[in-house]
Amino acid sequence: MPYVITEACINVKDKSCVDVCPVDCIYEGPDQLYIHPDECIDCGACEPECPVTAIFPEEDVPQQQAPFIAKNRDAFKSATPPGRPTR
Repeated sequence: MPYVITEACINVKDKSCVDVCPVDCIYEGPDQLYIHPDECIDCGACEPECPVTAIFPEEDVPQQQAPFIAKNRDAFKSATPPGRPTR
């Protein structure tokens, strides 16, 4: 999973990152946005656009935010995966 959205996005869901993603791999869940691990091309366009600094390359996710790596991956394996963001 190249990029991960972490805790700072919860209940914020600013969609600036969605607007710059060239492959539309950012989805909207009930509480936050998620990056689809199989669709992300690791371009990094989303990271600087996030106004709350919630997006990190997987290897740079702060240790206290590490559970969000699994949360992003597992969200797409659930019975109700995140959907395309609403505008």
